[in-house]
Amino acid sequence: MVFMDKVFGKWDSNVKVNDPGLKRYINLDPRYVYHTQGKQASIKFGKSKVHIVERLVNTLMRGGTGRKIGGKIIRDRKGCGKKAKMYRIVEEAFDEIYKRTKKNPLQLLVQAIENAAPREETTRVKYGGIINLIPVDISPQRRVDLALRNIGKAVAMRSFDSKKSAKNALVEEIILASNNDPQSHAVSRKIEIERMAKSSR
Repeated sequence: MVFMDKVFGKWDSNVKVNDPGLKRYINLDPRYVYHTQGKQASIKFGKSKVHIVERLVNTLMRGGTGRKIGGKIIRDRKGCGKKAKMYRIVEEAFDEIYKRTKKNPLQLLVQAIENAAPREETTRVKYGGIINLIPVDISPQRRVDLALRNIGKAVAMRSFDSKKSAKNALVEEIILASNNDPQSHAVSRKIEIERMAKSSR
């Protein structure tokens, strides 16, 4: 694998991860191409060795939300399996983020993941035929997974059946989430998950 210092040849990869719990699970090692061809898929905790930009690209290759949101089930096959297309969308989104904010887009992506990663959720436990919801701490790996998943869902929701492109939807979501704005779908989902966990105590 050929390495280079900058993401997409433009953005400095030496960015700061403020959340110490997520530092080991947000891979920022510079690479020339963010495409590992699934080499880490069968390795335990292999996802943490995949660059965070590639994980974002993989998250965008989804067929929709899979459930009803806003009165409709979002099913969109335009991005399924099309990694080169999603790779280009992420690169163009990073350029647009820099135009709007004049900040390193990779730093804003890391901040968005930190702000969208819930710390606590509920799980179902069965006691004598009765199902109870109890709050549990979330592992750092799952925190990153949930943050990326909700960012990907936000892009699908904002761009599905709309004039807004996936690039612009991704730009909006990353900027909103990096500012910890509740208008971000990923941040609002984090708040909801933590609120449910708190009410289950």
